[in-house]
Amino acid sequence: MDKEIIIEEYSMNWSRQFEQEKKKLNDILRDRVQSIEHIGSTAVEGLGAKPVIDIAAGVNNLETVSEFIKPLKQLEYEFVYHKEFPERRFFRKGRRRAGTHHLHFYEFEGEHWNNQLLFRNYLRGNPDDARKYYYLKMYLAEKYRFDRVAYTENKASFIQNILQKARPSEI
Repeated sequence: MDKEIIIEEYSMNWSRQFEQEKKKLNDILRDRVQSIEHIGSTAVEGLGAKPVIDIAAGVNNLETVSEFIKPLKQLEYEFVYHKEFPERRFFRKGRRRAGTHHLHFYEFEGEHWNNQLLFRNYLRGNPDDARKYYYLKMYLAEKYRFDRVAYTENKASFIQNILQKARPSEI
């Protein structure tokens, strides 16, 4: 059985954990990544979240990420293949469905990279929508206590609506 989905109150420690991890990642990956960003709910001050630090690393070519599998093992990251997400490469630190850090590699400044930052930045600047997202996550965590797939799938329409609101309108 999967670990229960628990949404915790925001912790200032999350940003410290990210900064510590970013330093370790930079030491290993050096100049092979364009940028390393804190993403997801733990990156939005005041927003409750599952206590998993989501990290986006931007690379020029996703094919180069296979070169990182061995070095990232030194930091206890495990590569997890997801054929349903060809636009990213994913590494987990910690046990399956109970990781402490999720490392997502995206094409730097590509659509998926930009969407991650757009979503994070929008919630940082719009506390009312961040609060709505928090309440949605609390509701879904209660409804799908042990079903992370259903929990994630049921957040998708909210996330898409936020991305639409966050994109500059075209005239």
